[in-house]
Amino acid sequence: MAWSSSLKSLLTVFVFTSLAVSSVESNQCMVYTCENEQCTEDTDDCLDSNGCFNQIQRFDTPSSATNETFKQKGCSKDPCSELEFSATLGEQRRFSFVNRCCTSDNCNKDNITLSQASKEANGIQCLAYYEEPGTQGILSFLNCTGNETKCVAIIGTAAGSSHPFAFVIAGMGCATESACNRSITVLNSTNILTFCSSELARSSSVPDRTGLLPASISTVPMLIVLLLLKVLL
Repeated sequence: MAWSSSLKSLLTVFVFTSLAVSSVESNQCMVYTCENEQCTEDTDDCLDSNGCFNQIQRFDTPSSATNETFKQKGCSKDPCSELEFSATLGEQRRFSFVNRCCTSDNCNKDNITLSQASKEANGIQCLAYYEEPGTQGILSFLNCTGNETKCVAIIGTAAGSSHPFAFVIAGMGCATESACNRSITVLNSTNILTFCSSELARSSSVPDRTGLLPASISTVPMLIVLLLLKVLL
């Protein structure tokens, strides 16, 4: 009698354990990292609740030799959030970011293709600037195009750096609304903080001329920091 009772108890534990394990569904995601031409590829099983992500980032510069492309696919550590934005800064710099989410086996295997930047002016003009270590930026005006309808300021610091003013980049220009007020790591190496403001649009207090406006190497980054602090305080 006792032996029969023990078998029933053991069977009950087995059934409940099996149900618990089967209730935690998983799906297989493509795991992929590609920095320019250096790529690695694999697959992994992920919790279905978080799903897979598929991401591409591209930084275009005046020279194709200095362009950067970063692609990443894998299992989302947290519930995946889709995001797409772009920003065109001074010195012919443009950054594009797309993150897609899905929840079926190998649903992130296909590569994302970035759309071409629009050349159609939208009537908005923003202050434009770009500076990185070893360069001195030039302040100018930029005619915004397509859905880049916001004037943005961007500060970038090295990922993992504890110094808040250790600039990697400082920039201003045109951006999509989805680029505004972001704190995000891009290109796997740079933490950027963004702020959109009408104060960065063309103002009657700035001389209306076709020539460029030289900017101090320290003044403009600090101006951007003050604008960013304004929205954070």
